Amino acid sequence: MLGLLIIFGVLFGRLICGWACPFGLVQELLYKLPTPKIKLSPALQRFTLLKYVITVLFMVVLPLAYYYADGIGIPAFCKFICPAGILEAALPLAAIKPSIRNALGALFSWKLLLLIIILATSTFIYRPFCRFLCPLGAIYSLFNRLSIYGIKVDIEKCIGCDKCLHHCPMQCHKLGDRECINCGACAEVCPTKAITLGRK
Repeated sequence: MLGLLIIFGVLFGRLICGWACPFGLVQELLYKLPTPKIKLSPALQRFTLLKYVITVLFMVVLPLAYYYADGIGIPAFCKFICPAGILEAALPLAAIKPSIRNALGALFSWKLLLLIIILATSTFIYRPFCRFLCPLGAIYSLFNRLSIYGIKVDIEKCIGCDKCLHHCPMQCHKLGDRECINCGACAEVCPTKAITLGRK
């Protein structure tokens, strides 16, 4: 598993977040609804570091703690937090299988509440799950600057107008930084076509 994450990280970085994540697509579509939009203040942007804390706690510490306690590790993030599993698996299965509906308990209710909060927040904050909670986004972000594919800038064409950063939905401080999901919004607004998405 770790090897696959490293391979995908080296190849694509957070390009996967921008182009291959189904829950990212759900957030994208919800953000297109005509609601007031909120740009994160510098203080709130610090909370993007929360996904790294969650990654360490729920992907490393808790699984190991369960393993040393009873000999069986658990996928702690999927079990206690992941809203994608509720939306894409639990709800559809519960809708068609009464036996699954009857087995749902407090943990399902907690995750359903979390899902509702994230989906509601997605209508006015761009990709809140990706920015604050997703452990895959945290892991892939570590490879963003090193990845083979992603956003690249032709320095000779760049005029330093910063339109790319002003239009970045993820509010990146620099092209290709850890929050960049390689969505290509910056390339669309670049007046000199200095930005492209592809092999770096």
